[in-house]
Amino acid sequence: MAVGRERAGGPTLVVVHPSRIPALAFAADLVAVVVFAAVGRLSHAEAGSVAGLLGTALPFALGAAAAWATPWVRSAPASLRAGAVVLVGAVVVGCLLRLGFLGRLPLSFAVVTAISLAVLLLGWRGISAAVARMRAPRTPTR
Repeated sequence: MAVGRERAGGPTLVVVHPSRIPALAFAADLVAVVVFAAVGRLSHAEAGSVAGLLGTALPFALGAAAAWATPWVRSAPASLRAGAVVLVGAVVVGCLLRLGFLGRLPLSFAVVTAISLAVLLLGWRGISAAVARMRAPRTPTR
């Protein structure tokens, strides 16, 4: 995982120490869930309250956190496989909790939830993988 930094002469990439990748990946997943909740609330004109935002994000964040307890996520947290596990955890637990608390779960909500969280949770991992591939040393071809 790399972070862009401007310097005289152009941008440079700073490599993150491997021991920090799990914490950064967990934070990125939580940010993705909060962004999902914020966009959803904005699209329904419910954007006024931080408490409302957190209440909307919490079921999905709990699902993502539960997925982080699995060895598939903890062994390679920035991988697409880990992203898929976090996605399933966030969608399944989040939708079940929403159903339990609100007593309803429209199919359209579940579909939009799955697609939106897939873009966010897999998207940052895909970008990270692309940057890592670009930075990898190239082997000469004959």
